Amino acid sequence: MNKSLIKNNFLKKIKLFKKYNKFYYEKDRPIVTDQEFDLLKKDLINLENKYQFLKSEYSPMSSVGFKPSKNFKKLRHKVPMLSLGNAFNEEDLINFEKKIINYLSLKDKSIIEYSAEPKIDGISASLTYINGRFERGLSRGDGLEGEDITENLKTINDIPKKITKKNFPKEIDVRGEVFIENDDFKNIDEKFANPRNAASGSLRQKDSSVTKKIPLKFIAYTHGYVKSMNIDNQTDFLDSLKLWGFKTNPFN
Repeated sequence: MNKSLIKNNFLKKIKLFKKYNKFYYEKDRPIVTDQEFDLLKKDLINLENKYQFLKSEYSPMSSVGFKPSKNFKKLRHKVPMLSLGNAFNEEDLINFEKKIINYLSLKDKSIIEYSAEPKIDGISASLTYINGRFERGLSRGDGLEGEDITENLKTINDIPKKITKKNFPKEIDVRGEVFIENDDFKNIDEKFANPRNAASGSLRQKDSSVTKKIPLKFIAYTHGYVKSMNIDNQTDFLDSLKLWGFKTNPFN
């Protein structure tokens, strides 16, 4: 296959990826399954790794999510809010571990410990706390800038508004997932296509009183920017999140 054909094939896939991305992130109305979306994403990444001359600003290697909505003020994440990588089979997991070992120049891979939990299908959010107070909340947006959805996030009971624990950092972006449980979704399913759409649509309401009527939940699992925190592994961080009043995945 010559360069021209390879590039044309790549650009067709990019156009499709851009379309799927727009419906998934901006319109909250996916038109393909998550598996189809992820497989196309993986295919594009493999093409770019194989052929160095392939480049696009819409590539999954250079873009995350979609541009923030114009309905909300845009704010920049202090630390980029990247998307999760995917593994489709055992070989992908083995390669993932090889990258870790090579990057850290480890001779003994048995010293690596993993923290694993089921992925919650919702909307990512980053919560900024300063001196223990919840100051603002952003959506992922395009990974660099997010939508200021603070008032809507304040309606979620799972999100602590003030934290007084002594070991809580002076400033931290607590990151996690806003979602709706399947049982709760049954009561509002006539309004939305699926639980993820319901969570996304609710967080993008201009009137927070409308958001408050939706049974949204929040589960925390990581952090972005952090100042003055003495925790150096994921297990201890999850334990601290629970002490600070956040809900974490019980199946970790």
